[in-house]
Amino acid sequence: MEDKLLRYTLRIDRHLFKKFKYIAEFEGRSANKEIEQLLKKRVMEYEKENGEISVLDDHLK
Repeated sequence: MEDKLLRYTLRIDRHLFKKFKYIAEFEGRSANKEIEQLLKKRVMEYEKENGEISVLDDHLK
């Protein structure tokens, strides 16, 4: 069975990430879940302005 979750390596400034992790923990989330929430919010904003994005699953590999 194919895993629904995509694994992605993110390269980011260490100092910035420490601040981001602090915010995530303050919100009661892991850094990963905080990133996921920000991505969802951005996609929703984009789609509200530009219409729904149609993505085929095979483009996510």
